[in-house]
Amino acid sequence: MSDVAIGVDVGGTKALALIVARDGRVLDEVQVATPHDESMGAGEATATVLTEQIHELCDRHGFDASAVPVGIGLPGLVRRDGRLAFAPNLQSASGADLGALLSKSLNSSVVFCENDANCAALAEHEWGAGRGIDDFVMLTLGTGIGGGIIAGGQLIRGRNGFAGEIGHMVVEAKGAPCPCGGHGCWERYASGGGLGRMTRVAARAGQFPKLVARAGGDPENVRSEDVTEAAAEGLDEAVSMMREVGWWLALGLANLTAILDCGHFVIGGGLSVASDVVLPAAREYLVDLVEGYKSRPTITVATSMFGPRSGAMGAALVAFERLP
Repeated sequence: MSDVAIGVDVGGTKALALIVARDGRVLDEVQVATPHDESMGAGEATATVLTEQIHELCDRHGFDASAVPVGIGLPGLVRRDGRLAFAPNLQSASGADLGALLSKSLNSSVVFCENDANCAALAEHEWGAGRGIDDFVMLTLGTGIGGGIIAGGQLIRGRNGFAGEIGHMVVEAKGAPCPCGGHGCWERYASGGGLGRMTRVAARAGQFPKLVARAGGDPENVRSEDVTEAAAEGLDEAVSMMREVGWWLALGLANLTAILDCGHFVIGGGLSVASDVVLPAAREYLVDLVEGYKSRPTITVATSMFGPRSGAMGAALVAFERLP
């Protein structure tokens, strides 16, 4: 039995690796940019970077990288056997068996893969904002939107392991194109990537001159981080944009409420740091968007206890739980 595990949350923008103790304490971390090199074999660039992260953490603490259990949280459709079937926001790794690639590079037999938002849901259920709550939906708002569904205290994986791909609910018919190949997916409107996209579209149309000026005068340079920072400072244009994201977030939550009868949502991921603007707006809009809102028990929209760390912490938990 190992007292620690390494959890890695692989997102479309960055990969965060943590050393986690069995009680949920984070002992160390390393974060790097996620590679998107399609010149190599599927997943090889990703596996190389993750191997380097894991070795760096192990070297710092004197651990044997071949013996420490490792959990990998992956974005997209992760099969029950751990293979990444399809990843819209990490297409260079689509189809890859990253567990096998890392097992080889680490000379390890204790590498396990799971969907990243499922990992986040497990972490919040075990240690965080979902502790003691047997029915909730975890949302990770990052480059896209990931989802993990806890029902009756158990993670719902679905027939193939693909359950929870809520970011690809269509919320706008014939809407914005999505990397998944569809149009109008929820994550094109209510994620960090969606925030940046919608702001640039508005900026090209002559809106948000203050945000554009802050970005050097070029609408194409406006990033989601610029909007969240400006909103925190009270810039009216940015606050307006964040409230629009809050409306789109509420629309998706209303759909999930209608389908799942879910009364509790936990919001994590990179965009959760902007929850002071987005979540109050979402809670406000839910009143009108949810069927029979006043006839239902209270619907709770809470922030993740661990923020952007949830996925990596849950990946470590997966490693603990799947050890032989």
